[in-house]
Amino acid sequence: MEHMDWGNLGFGYRKTDYNIRSYFRNGKWEELTLSTDENISMSMAASCLHYGQECFEGLKAFRGKDGRIRLFRVDENAKRMISSAEYLCMAPPSVEMFTEAVKKVVLANERFVPPYGTGASLYIRPLLIGTGPQIGVHPTDEYLFIVFVMPVGPYYKEGFHPIKVIIDRDHDRAAPLGTGHIKAGGNYGASLISGEIGHEKGYPSVLYLDASHKKYIDECGAANFFAIRNGSYITPDSHSVLPSITNKSLRQLAEDMGLKVERRLVEVTELPTFEEAGACGTAAVISPIGSIYDPESNQTIVYGDGTKAGPWSEKLYHALRQIQLGESPDPYGWVTIL
Repeated sequence: MEHMDWGNLGFGYRKTDYNIRSYFRNGKWEELTLSTDENISMSMAASCLHYGQECFEGLKAFRGKDGRIRLFRVDENAKRMISSAEYLCMAPPSVEMFTEAVKKVVLANERFVPPYGTGASLYIRPLLIGTGPQIGVHPTDEYLFIVFVMPVGPYYKEGFHPIKVIIDRDHDRAAPLGTGHIKAGGNYGASLISGEIGHEKGYPSVLYLDASHKKYIDECGAANFFAIRNGSYITPDSHSVLPSITNKSLRQLAEDMGLKVERRLVEVTELPTFEEAGACGTAAVISPIGSIYDPESNQTIVYGDGTKAGPWSEKLYHALRQIQLGESPDPYGWVTIL
């Protein structure tokens, strides 16, 4: 891959050599098959197109310091896809099938795994869709599980630098008893208008509040929110928040670093009292938040001087990255070496 400018990839779709796929038909999954085809052929009446029977995952493979390829917490992504699929009445791939598919497709596209030290990684997108024709509002009986990959750079072009966030009270990401806790495509479709309005105003991300009362913090764009105050790592606990695997990992690291972990309802009025704030997820790991603008009060809350990450965000980010890249030991068993 000599032509690839690994250090300036950006975060976007790129064609690679193979994807891997399997159909669920007649009550069982078929064999996983590598494919060079970027396209999917399905009925125009497929349930994913009409009734949103669709969920996905996102994880990464890293080229370690030792040159070996590492997957980060692949079993957690498999379990979360099962949770999403079951809630949407879809046939889920087992943890074993999911893991096998990810391993096979990464190895088949090994030449696209960026070299160590470039800041880039191989992004892995498992996708599960209802492909059977279904015009009545019912679950279908045919599904396609597909995993494709692409080399990516940082999610935000600024990399590990603070972002500006705006609070959005005019749109809801998910209903209180809806699909916020699973990784359904519809959640992201519902967030697009809010994200576009935020971008037009110069904010890379928006902060969603709970749909019922507009009193509690839910998510920050497509990522979980966390904050640091008085030696505590604080993050929202809500049925509308996706259980982020990155956030789960950061909570473990925070605890082991001596921080108290608080997973609870977080009131929006607490924002000015935090010492640090951030968004966390697979794509960016941690995006430190430099400032949050509240249109209701016309006030901007600034963390630190707004231009650099706080000390705990910095520590947590580097601790997680070092495990992913094989730069430090993995006492938690999070990494799968291929």
